[in-house]
Amino acid sequence: MPLTIAILAPGEMGAAVGARLAAGGAHVTTSLAGRSEASAERARQAGLAIAETDAALVAGADLVLSIVPPGEAVGVAKRLRPELARLPTKPVYVDFNAVAPDTVRHIAAALADTRCPFVDGGIIGPPPSAAGRTVFYVSGEAARRTADMRDHGLDIRVLEGPVGAASALKMSYAGVTKGLTAIGAAMMLGATRAGCAGDLAAELAESQPQLLKWLSRQVPAMFPKAYRFVAEMEEIADFLHTDRPACDLYHAVALLYARLASAEGAGEIDALARFCNTPGQASIQAKALTAPDAAG
Repeated sequence: MPLTIAILAPGEMGAAVGARLAAGGAHVTTSLAGRSEASAERARQAGLAIAETDAALVAGADLVLSIVPPGEAVGVAKRLRPELARLPTKPVYVDFNAVAPDTVRHIAAALADTRCPFVDGGIIGPPPSAAGRTVFYVSGEAARRTADMRDHGLDIRVLEGPVGAASALKMSYAGVTKGLTAIGAAMMLGATRAGCAGDLAAELAESQPQLLKWLSRQVPAMFPKAYRFVAEMEEIADFLHTDRPACDLYHAVALLYARLASAEGAGEIDALARFCNTPGQASIQAKALTAPDAAG
């Protein structure tokens, strides 16, 4: 019998994960409840089976993978809880969302009465593709029960830690990469307002060429995804809640990404695109604002 995996939901990451697993021989199902036509098309292109109800989605599943925007992670778990509780054979529930350790522990507690083994997960990298590197970290007592997905195309890495360890790693990594992207964008905009953008670019090219190359790639790549980063930055702030200055830093980063994702941020997107020599990005950002389910 092939490994049966239920995925919520077929956004960019979820659909790509599902496609990789299906190509590796797994039977992958998903739900389109509340999703857009873009999600439905992604699911079809990925070769995923469509379940009409939550009961049909989880019935017979060996693993249930939650891959949704951070703000939806708790709601999805609570939505599936009744159906998971009714199952005679329990699937492993894997929360692969970009949420803080406290949030993932809250999700685990919400599902405890279903008796489904719970795994904390964190995805580092872009949606799986032949050209990219995507790693799936897992932690918790049941983490090793996800190892079969290695045979179906995923780079699963088990951390020696409890539920919360994988999310802590994800928060730390995203805080560095997306935090640096935000700092770079903020200073590019500051230099543009002050009339020294060209001078800053020239100085970076001479003294920090690798940093300029990285920012020139990462900042434009952020434009269509800025709206998705807002909730993730808030989760990172929650992760750092015992360190007030660091916590406040990521609340501010969330506000910056929210502004860049808004209509009022179009001019700033244009300025950043010019700094990075990537014209036309404002139209990409505007298009992204019409597809809020792209991440999940």
